[in-house]
Amino acid sequence: MLRFLRIRNLAVIAGLEVEFEPGFNVLTGETGAGKSILVEAVGLLLGARASADLVRTGEAQATIEAIFEADERELIVRREISSQGRSRSFINGALATAAALRDLSARLVELHGQHEHQALLDPLAHLPLLDEYGDLGDIASNVALAWTKVRMLREQLERSRMDAREKAARLDLIAFQLGEIEKAAPRPGEDEELAATKQVLASAERVQRLCQESYDALYDSEAAVLAGLGGVWKRVGELATIDPHFAPYVESRDGIKSQLEDLAFFLRSYADGIDASPGRLQQVEDRLALLERLKRKYGPTLQEVVEKGETLARERDLLTGAGERAEDLVKALDEATAAYLIAARDLSRKRRKAAVEFARELEALLAELAMARTRFEVRFNDGELPAEAWSDRGIDQAEFFVSPNPGEDLRPLARIVSGGELSRVMLALKTLAAEDAPGKTLIFDEVDAGIGGRVADVVGARLQALGERFQVLCITHLPQIAARGDAQFLIEKSVKGSRTVTQVERLDELGRVEEVARMIGGASVTEQVRASARELLSNARAKGERRKRKSAAN
Repeated sequence: MLRFLRIRNLAVIAGLEVEFEPGFNVLTGETGAGKSILVEAVGLLLGARASADLVRTGEAQATIEAIFEADERELIVRREISSQGRSRSFINGALATAAALRDLSARLVELHGQHEHQALLDPLAHLPLLDEYGDLGDIASNVALAWTKVRMLREQLERSRMDAREKAARLDLIAFQLGEIEKAAPRPGEDEELAATKQVLASAERVQRLCQESYDALYDSEAAVLAGLGGVWKRVGELATIDPHFAPYVESRDGIKSQLEDLAFFLRSYADGIDASPGRLQQVEDRLALLERLKRKYGPTLQEVVEKGETLARERDLLTGAGERAEDLVKALDEATAAYLIAARDLSRKRRKAAVEFARELEALLAELAMARTRFEVRFNDGELPAEAWSDRGIDQAEFFVSPNPGEDLRPLARIVSGGELSRVMLALKTLAAEDAPGKTLIFDEVDAGIGGRVADVVGARLQALGERFQVLCITHLPQIAARGDAQFLIEKSVKGSRTVTQVERLDELGRVEEVARMIGGASVTEQVRASARELLSNARAKGERRKRKSAAN
């Protein structure tokens, strides 16, 4: 759950802090007030690409910080973006890689913005969504790895059949590229280790001081903890002779003493092992710069740089006659192809089985969204794709087909004409894969596009129901959806001095009435409109309570 968000100097936001609630949070405000910037900020916090353009004009750095609650513990995540476009990320105060942020994102947050809305119209997005629903990610990854091996062997076999001129040119390029990699001799994960080392060296004096103070407090001062524990254990031992409830603590004393001694000796050895010289820090920075250059040329990850070197070495041996012969490559390619097909066929069978349940559940969700007679189907290619169409996704192509109205043929999802129907299908699709992932924060950026009236109330009810299982943040322009929120936040843009400023305010009951009235009546807010807003809020609250009582009864 996203509990707290702080933003400094991001776009039109000079500074804001907001505490979100469990359940359904709605964010409202005039168009252009900066609502979507909050969503973008969360995306940046969790690994999205940063740009210097995002830093507020005239400022050196933008900062986004958040506190998440996950598995009964707090995670503090911070990202800093400089006006030069560089960025740094931290998790609980420690430097974090982009990969670590993306992993965190997958576990904690799902962003459903307008660009994802459009992306789901592309059939290429349908198989990954089905794999996510069917929990087939590991199998799909194995298929992708098997395909990488097939493709690599195909390329090697083709190159083994080059003419003399092509071979010479290729060997020159291999010698240059392989020479760069072999001279650097990178290790997988070395860049992350060096980044952590750099962080320690940059704070070496503080680290050594803290280690020494902790060591003294534990072991080497007159009031050392370890020395004082002897008296504690003696008293606890006497207590154990009186009351056996103290016996387990007496039995654990040797283990506790051993752990504290290990900690004390580790603190001493760790502090002694830090080379705090400027030369060592420069050495680490130079090595990191070299690895970054290699990653830009051959990566983007260091693991891929290492694999690239291994591939180049094999190709060099092949082209110089020192490696496998063409006959050996053909045999290896046949074996790799057979292994790929076994994995891909297994994935295909499980996908087609999952597709039936996926369609059934989606139709049930759409029924809740006032599309009770909608038919949905995942259509696959007939049989296996031909070899030239195989890919890292396997031997399948799939596309979602929908018929929103009885009597109409099933059509591709992209050909749904009604904006309101499309929005509801998208809401169902986006939430279906999250049904079995409690604890996540689901963020919806204007998922209500193209709908209104009764359908807006139905979509609001769906989002409100999601709020009973997840934390939901929703940006909306519709009063029917805003009224369903457990908490409502108003985002306003104003001009202070000569600068544009965006602010966020949590609304109390009177504030919600005024804001919902504005959403109903626009610039003209009369007492009659306010009465309608109060009625809308009251009815939404009553419906939510009835839903909760019904869920509790079931």
